[in-house]
Amino acid sequence: MYIDPHIHMVSRTTDDYRRMALAGCVAITEPAFWAGYDRSSAQGFHDYFTLLTDFEPRRAAQYGIRHHTWLCINPKESEDVGLAREVLAIIPRFLECPTVLGIGEIGLNKNSRNELTVLEEHIALAARHDQLILVHTPHLEDKLKGTKLIIDALRRNGAVDPGRVLIDHVEEHTVRTVLDAGFWAGMTLYPETKCTPQRAADIIETYGRERIWINSAGDWGHSDPLAVPKARLEMRRRGHGDETIRRISYENPLTFLGQSGKFAVATKA
Repeated sequence: MYIDPHIHMVSRTTDDYRRMALAGCVAITEPAFWAGYDRSSAQGFHDYFTLLTDFEPRRAAQYGIRHHTWLCINPKESEDVGLAREVLAIIPRFLECPTVLGIGEIGLNKNSRNELTVLEEHIALAARHDQLILVHTPHLEDKLKGTKLIIDALRRNGAVDPGRVLIDHVEEHTVRTVLDAGFWAGMTLYPETKCTPQRAADIIETYGRERIWINSAGDWGHSDPLAVPKARLEMRRRGHGDETIRRISYENPLTFLGQSGKFAVATKA
């Protein structure tokens, strides 16, 4: 069994659910993200949140997979602070949904001032409602700078427990910064770019298996919804035992996500 704790199923076909179930997936979490276009109103986000909290859990359940979600206005659409605040105002009504785990994926895209303002307001919202946080770090040459800006923003809010924050899209030059600050680290796996299964295995061998997980993202671009089981196979090929493989692909996500009180995995026969 495995958990994919960060995958965007709205960009995947139902056949992908079937393939993931056959590979052993028992639960996923889907952070809110860019829809392929910039939405023009808060109503657009309301409809998107309804899809994430109603339709996707039912689609996943057909294949014995538990679907959970996170809500936010993503960094890519955060330049319009006025729109972002309208979206933030509707999120609390969705936090009571039984499959909503917290606020995410928030963070930075281009490390701009407006993005940082909206990030801080998301963090404050999560703190007020005692929510878990999932963070997106920018896909830029200055990823390290963006990661440090995000950590500073989290620290400025004294109500945030680092142990309840997952900072995703870590790579070789950012993972130590995240772990040393007490946060959880996520490695988002892609077939060619960013963090491949091979690079993820290197990172685990270098930095250990504490407070770290692997996920597939499975977004609009060239991505692979089976990236997690493929990373497990890479670890096995290198001689890692069942305990380590299960730790990074099942137990660690279960431990972190279980803090919400809403996370559950499907029971496999």
